[in-house]
Amino acid sequence: MMLCPVIKKLVSKRVVLASASPRRQEILNCAGLRFEVVPSKFKETLDKASFAAPYEYAVETAKQKALEVANRMNVKDFRPPDIVIGADTVVTVDGLILEKPADKQDAYNMLSRLNGKVHSVFTGVAIIHCSSKDKQLETEVFEFYEETKVKFSDLSEELLWEYIHSGEPMDKAGGYGIQALGGMLVEYVHGDFLNVVGFPLNHFCKKLMELYYPPAKDAMHHEEHDSIPSVETFEILSDEEYESANSTQQNVTNKLEGDSAFSSGAIGSLGKKEIGDSVVKCSGDLENLTKFPSTLVELLDGFKASKAMFVASKLKVFDLLKGKALLKAKDVADHINASVCGTERLLDSCTALQLLRKTNQGYSNTELADKYLVSNSEYSLHGYIMHADDHVWPLFTHLESAVKEGTNQNYRAFGKKAQDLFQDSYYHSMETKLRFMNAMHSIIKLTARDVATAFDLSRFHSACDLGGCTGTLAQVLIQEYPNLKVTVFDLPNVIENVSCFQPTGQDTSRITFTSGDFFKDNIPEADLYILSRVLHDWPDDKIDALLSKISDLCKPGCALLVAEIVLGKEKTGPPRAVLQALSMTEGKQRSSSEYKQLLEKYGFTQVQTKITGNFLDAILGFKKTTHIQ
Repeated sequence: MMLCPVIKKLVSKRVVLASASPRRQEILNCAGLRFEVVPSKFKETLDKASFAAPYEYAVETAKQKALEVANRMNVKDFRPPDIVIGADTVVTVDGLILEKPADKQDAYNMLSRLNGKVHSVFTGVAIIHCSSKDKQLETEVFEFYEETKVKFSDLSEELLWEYIHSGEPMDKAGGYGIQALGGMLVEYVHGDFLNVVGFPLNHFCKKLMELYYPPAKDAMHHEEHDSIPSVETFEILSDEEYESANSTQQNVTNKLEGDSAFSSGAIGSLGKKEIGDSVVKCSGDLENLTKFPSTLVELLDGFKASKAMFVASKLKVFDLLKGKALLKAKDVADHINASVCGTERLLDSCTALQLLRKTNQGYSNTELADKYLVSNSEYSLHGYIMHADDHVWPLFTHLESAVKEGTNQNYRAFGKKAQDLFQDSYYHSMETKLRFMNAMHSIIKLTARDVATAFDLSRFHSACDLGGCTGTLAQVLIQEYPNLKVTVFDLPNVIENVSCFQPTGQDTSRITFTSGDFFKDNIPEADLYILSRVLHDWPDDKIDALLSKISDLCKPGCALLVAEIVLGKEKTGPPRAVLQALSMTEGKQRSSSEYKQLLEKYGFTQVQTKITGNFLDAILGFKKTTHIQ
């Protein structure tokens, strides 16, 4: 591997990445580089017009980002950094530099400029070598840039806005992320794919080799690349080293192309660590190395990763480290009333899973943890994680029995039948009830906007969310559709406690909460009925009763919106859907065609499915219209 000897030299160095970009962190992690993340505070206010070429602007911005971090750490930290890496990515089209959009309209303006055209993506990179004497920082700066050509397809207005409403463009240069949903906009890429993602790994590797292992002049030649700056290659690299370097680049590319925020439902991938570890092994047979079953090892250790996150969440570790908190293992142990050695091992595990960061000063949350794992954050998954630990984990410990018997294992896991557990969730105690409601609230809060905007629902004036729990989806619906009124229909014990989950400062006058049992009681009339995370739980007779009741109430032109995980055509994915089916609920997970058949059975036509890439997908069907002859 090209970086192997360099990494040996850097193992005792303090390497810092001056970027908060999770994509750059992912790329460098996968290359086997170990580093700290210190986001730069440099204000990107350089005058673009003063630069002769776009790449000069990107390189200068990258340098200023890195220098700001180097100077700040030299003043504030006991030990200054040895190396700081800065990067800046810009998109250029028709002579205009596009950075991150300020709002949705700005994103639309950017994407419209790119529509149907070839544009350039430049990443400027600065590598700063630092030394300090008497607190006086001395730096040596090495710079380079990479250009990649990208061609957008001719895209419809509808598709552009659909992509913009996904929220993905807002933190991406040029308003799109090629490694995620934005990939659907791209017709072809000419050059380094990872450069478009945000960091030119191949060129970076070569630059490090040049800095740490400069070749003799007669061993160097130049290769010219179309539209890409010339880079140096070295005869001193063996064929195996060169092939390994290219293999690493492809591994990172494959991983990033397959990743999306919620594609697998996993938080913190073991794959990053595994790839990094395999890359830095310098000895041994290359063929054996490439055949190492990393996928199987990830599966083998997957349950350990889940439980580590569950325990850290239960002990409120992420709450303790929220924001900019930085604590030693002993401090954390004192707060959570645990042993220092056990706490340190848990913190190190969460660091390996990229849920925490570790420096000489202590541990802190990653952005991922601050956003999703702190219990009171806006999009916290803490409630759902606790539900998974308390209720899903015990079921899966009896998976062998579930497979052999084909039945739910509630009685083995909890000593109660499924119906009794459901009753306990809502009627046992206030604490149990609120814990269950919080779990449902957290998962719907994260998925509500994708479900609400999967289809254009502006034609509807009234909606009824059956089993709508805390009204989270209703709150998003009234924000997206100003003419819509929503009734949330759920059990009395749910409705009487929804006030605990209502947002402050938001007008909810168009939301009505009505109590009842949708199997037994009358359902409010509406133009649109919603079943979110309902159908997969119930057996066929219950589904027949519920859908028959909804169908009878629906007038021609009314519709039913279903939010569930949708299985692939052959029922082999996505993994979350298939694995959830193993819990052996009385109901089942369905494919798109099965949902279509189900809704058509009860008089719904024009059935459409939208795969959101989030926890839940969406299915919409319209009640048949009556044709008068």
